[in-house]
Amino acid sequence: MSSVIVAGQDHMSVGTQAIRLDMTMSLDGFVVGPQDSTEEPMGTGGFRLFNWLDHRHDPGPNGQVFAEATATRAVISGRRTYEHANRWQGDHHDGVPVFVLTHRVPEEPPPGSVQYVTDVRTCAESARAAAGDADVLVLGAGAAQALLRAGELDEMELHVVPVLLGRGRRLFDHLPAEPTELELTRELNAADADPVHRVLHLRYRVQRPPPTQDAGDNR
Repeated sequence: MSSVIVAGQDHMSVGTQAIRLDMTMSLDGFVVGPQDSTEEPMGTGGFRLFNWLDHRHDPGPNGQVFAEATATRAVISGRRTYEHANRWQGDHHDGVPVFVLTHRVPEEPPPGSVQYVTDVRTCAESARAAAGDADVLVLGAGAAQALLRAGELDEMELHVVPVLLGRGRRLFDHLPAEPTELELTRELNAADADPVHRVLHLRYRVQRPPPTQDAGDNR
């Protein structure tokens, strides 16, 4: 049976724009398996995390969160995620602008509506402006960490899969020095799915600390 738990007032009900991380992760915190590359974007065993997307167009929690993700009107991605996803052929969804955080801007022009950005706060500002009244979708561990350190990440939508990968790339490394408090605003549990498709969708609001000087990452 699917369940919905709301703590406080969910963002979707208050009508304010959010820069929201949207990531699927294992219970032990990995977003890809080991040895990920452009040829093996999810690394060894990492595709197990995305079984729930087989039901992304179904009614219920999985369909709801997927529809919300694709209703965003701008995307911020880390360079690593962008390259490993084959650049989404220049279009992540619906032709919305894609802002790629990177330390180095490549010489070749980006495809489609993609822009390379080297400054985190400039990236966040540009994405907010491009999205208008809608939300901004954030993809990639490096981009999430950089936005969190800069105080620019508003929410996290985490799709927690009941599997332990044991190794790979973690979502939450290189965090701010001080603890970051999170407020749970929504929980959607696709508990009625068969075991390989089960997932828990958790939405958190970031209780933003004072911004810190950004440190290096590989985004």
